[in-house]
Amino acid sequence: MASHIDLSRLRELIDVAADGIAHSGPHRLLPDGFARVGLPVPTEDGSKSERAKRSVAAVPDERLPQVARLMLAQCVVDPSTRNAVQDVLWAAEPALAIPKRTRRDVARSLDLDDFLPFYNRFKALLHSLWVLGEEPFPLLLPDGGGWSLGAQIDRHVHRNPGDWTAEDLFDNLGAFDTSDKRFGMFLEGLVSAETLPDEPAQRRVVAAINPHLKGVGLLLSETEEVDGYPVFRLCSTRAHGGRPKTLIFATPRKPDLRLSDVIDNEIEIATGAEQVLVYDRPVTGDGLRWCDLQAWWKDTQALDSDDEAKRTLWRRLCQSLPATSPPQRMLFELYHNLHGERIHELPALLPEVWLHWDPHTVKARGAEAMLNLRMDFLMLLPGGHRVVLEVDGKHHYATGEIADPSVYAKTMRGDRDLKLARYDVFRFGAADLDEEAPAREMLRAFFADLFRTYHVD
Repeated sequence: MASHIDLSRLRELIDVAADGIAHSGPHRLLPDGFARVGLPVPTEDGSKSERAKRSVAAVPDERLPQVARLMLAQCVVDPSTRNAVQDVLWAAEPALAIPKRTRRDVARSLDLDDFLPFYNRFKALLHSLWVLGEEPFPLLLPDGGGWSLGAQIDRHVHRNPGDWTAEDLFDNLGAFDTSDKRFGMFLEGLVSAETLPDEPAQRRVVAAINPHLKGVGLLLSETEEVDGYPVFRLCSTRAHGGRPKTLIFATPRKPDLRLSDVIDNEIEIATGAEQVLVYDRPVTGDGLRWCDLQAWWKDTQALDSDDEAKRTLWRRLCQSLPATSPPQRMLFELYHNLHGERIHELPALLPEVWLHWDPHTVKARGAEAMLNLRMDFLMLLPGGHRVVLEVDGKHHYATGEIADPSVYAKTMRGDRDLKLARYDVFRFGAADLDEEAPAREMLRAFFADLFRTYHVD
């Protein structure tokens, strides 16, 4: 469960970091050092520590997380303070829970020999997540007394393979007791190409870890490919495991498709291509954001500017919304209106997305085979989550003006099918979206909860 950020503790840590920035150079460099991390520059009187303390005191509570994140991004804090700041920020975010027993089972399944050919990369991963300390002259301490953790890892993992098991390493790092967020990042780092630039080794480690994660509803899932290497993200098994390959959307009527190259899954719009959008670029582990969709639209339409791409894409998507469903249009417009300029980095809300496509007609195939062809809206979220938003008018539960249990049963059957296919479905009654003011407040709360639940930054 997410909670509120401990602002008092965060201010203490920022105080420590600001003092370090202030003492990293002469007084004349202090303004630039503070400005880089969003801290106000205090007057020139007083010591460096006094100036740093006044600067932090001038930051309002609501801006403390922003300053903290800038400090982390600029790498201006020592590892101990870095980890403490991260833990405060992460404590307020949802995280995938990884029990201690699962962590220990994972550790026991790993062979550190897989990492020794790339030890410097492995050590860099450890440095990025843990406080390893510094030991300038480890050879002067042959008995190990006073050695830093980093020096002990060098000795027992690198120079004397077999001294420590992976379980010993995890124990010394504190991995069994660390936050779920840090442990999840550790697992993703262990199987990344940055740590293991060897695909067979990546897959071998994933295969060792996943059986233990599956027992608690988690999975290291292959979400994309970068520079020829697979990328694995820690996901809930409720998330969809596959990578989207073709998105057909923004078309309210059945598209006329054909496979121009069956072997390569090349889709061609036979007629009415201007009425069908086909997004065929890779969808990364971050999901499909509006900026990704806009970049694709700009390229495919050969447009000159981002502003023109934004304007024309918006108009094209609005044109696809059914004129018979004002509530559906209300949801689409309010999503963008609520989030303003931030929408650029948020998940794209794709209207009229085709899930199933059948070349036969209803008459040839039968009406039951043609159920749930199209989704009102689809969002592809980080970690492989696929969220469907449906606006239910009377046709979802009635025949004409009369409530019809058989119609409602078909709607619920379609719901179950989507959920079993690992799509998360959220339904809105059309009456929820009749009036703008109450709809705005309802959607504001809904999307805030949705993004918090699915780790959308």
